Amino acid sequence: MSIESTEFEHERTSVRSQADGGIVTQLRLDHSSLFLRPTLRRAPDVTVEPEYWTTIGTGRTLVFCSVFGDSFDGFESALEMDPTISEPILADRYPDRRVYRVELTSRAIPFIAQTAESDGRLLELSSSRDGWLVQLQFPSRDNLVAFNDYCRERDISVTVDHLRVSDDEDDGVVALTEKQQELLAVAYDEGYFDVPRGISQDELADRLGVSKSAVSQRLRRAIGELCASKLC
Repeated sequence: MSIESTEFEHERTSVRSQADGGIVTQLRLDHSSLFLRPTLRRAPDVTVEPEYWTTIGTGRTLVFCSVFGDSFDGFESALEMDPTISEPILADRYPDRRVYRVELTSRAIPFIAQTAESDGRLLELSSSRDGWLVQLQFPSRDNLVAFNDYCRERDISVTVDHLRVSDDEDDGVVALTEKQQELLAVAYDEGYFDVPRGISQDELADRLGVSKSAVSQRLRRAIGELCASKLC
């Protein structure tokens, strides 16, 4: 082996790793001052999934969100009265969703940044009728406790839906969210995957009390996760 190769291997092994072991958890977070929470309370029939955050040169933090629902009038009216955001803009529209850009205000209690502060990684984030449904990965229990302490100090309600401890031989598969599990269970029991189908997406939406567009995107994500875990 050449000297150059040996030095390269040394550089590679100097990277600190958090890839072995850790905790994957799904939490429900609620507080009246969480990002978009006032809007979600006024417009409970939509599902919001933040796409990404970006901080521009002036220090303003902009958030782009996909919003799924059958009607957006109530959601847009609620945005105008939400103290956690400002300057709402309809950025794009698709057959099954709309994309909005909003600016985060100082009145919003942040929790995404705290995930990184606690050495955590955001895996999934979507709205629910009782707050934000968030799936996080932490390298250790202490990191999860640090995040929980941050929430408790700010009176953010934290409910644990599930907790999975991984080990060195873990295959890296992330558990489906509770909403995805519920949807797949109902779809399977009612014959959605049968030929011919025993239930339509409209009927699934009625059974679960959500919009057809929410059913469609949850099915895509859930099936995608299962395929990735079994075929890749």
